[in-house]
Amino acid sequence: MKIIIDKINLPSPCWLLEEKALRKNISIFEDIQNRSGAKILLALKGYSLWKSFDIIRPILHGCCASGLHEAKLAYEEFAKEVHTYSPAFKERDIKEIASISHHMVFNSILQFNTYAQKAKEINPLISLGLRVNPEYSESPTEMYNPCGLYSRLGTTFANFDDRIMKHCDGLHFHALCEQDSDALEGVLAKFEEKFGLYISQLKWVNFGGGHHITRDDYDIEKLVNIIANFKSKYNNIEVYLEPGEAVGWRTGTLHTTVLDIVHNGMDIAILDSSAEAHMPDTILMPYRADVRNSGEANEKNYTYRLAGNTCLAGDIMGDYSFDEPLNIGDTIIFEDQMHYTMVKATTFNGVPLPSIAIEKESGEIELLREFGYEEFKNRLS
Repeated sequence: MKIIIDKINLPSPCWLLEEKALRKNISIFEDIQNRSGAKILLALKGYSLWKSFDIIRPILHGCCASGLHEAKLAYEEFAKEVHTYSPAFKERDIKEIASISHHMVFNSILQFNTYAQKAKEINPLISLGLRVNPEYSESPTEMYNPCGLYSRLGTTFANFDDRIMKHCDGLHFHALCEQDSDALEGVLAKFEEKFGLYISQLKWVNFGGGHHITRDDYDIEKLVNIIANFKSKYNNIEVYLEPGEAVGWRTGTLHTTVLDIVHNGMDIAILDSSAEAHMPDTILMPYRADVRNSGEANEKNYTYRLAGNTCLAGDIMGDYSFDEPLNIGDTIIFEDQMHYTMVKATTFNGVPLPSIAIEKESGEIELLREFGYEEFKNRLS
């Protein structure tokens, strides 16, 4: 049954997807596909709000999955191409993954040699590929650098065995992290330098993710030219992109409530959400989430440390200032909380997961899901 609510009655905490913003992002991908000839996939590791797939499905060509569960979600709810890659597949998962995947990409020569033939026997139409490491990246954060020192992700040229080429349809590389097309240009040059000898034998090349396509200052024209030139150079080879964060970029918010305000050297507002449980990248990356109608600490009249409702001392969103004092019961809205938040959220410390709602283009808000005790209890036994 569809549940329609207004913002006044929005549960807290709650993720609120803005349909209009998502459609705007998808229209950018459609333009890139039309002009470059590339096929763009949704990276489920960054955005998996499957009840919004009806907006995305008509434009994108499918999903890329990081293992069995994401592959099943793509197969069941997106119902287009399924591209599955994992740093290491389990033997027990091969049959199911191969049966529902269109592309299956292995991380190492050993995994390719171990499972490629079996996958082909299960699904004769499956296209097999290998992830390679171009050993070059301009990633701004080492934790998110797939080509960093001692990286386990992808096969380096030194470990490449060209005997797989008689069974390998494509190569996949991923070396970007929320970056512009000039970073892709550098990575692609290194990829061609190392593996260019084999590209003419391939059916496709996957340029991976990390393309921050929907950011305002992203150079779309350069991306289109890079892809078109690459396809022309290699006899119209199929090119895939698999952005995750760019799909959900600025498409929604996390609505939270002030539960208490304490003072210990500064005013601290305790919210009914958690950085650790609901927005872990603010701690891991780290980055500072934007808060609606706020400024930097001491920029406005009243400064508060916004903190989560767990016992972790470091469960802190950051220091923000406001024009008016905060009060218990006030709503705090964190901007841009659709990508790499929902997919990473936990019930750490028993904090409930935020509810999920979609604001339609009409202004109507549909409440999709609320979470309670059962989600906390059942995930562990």
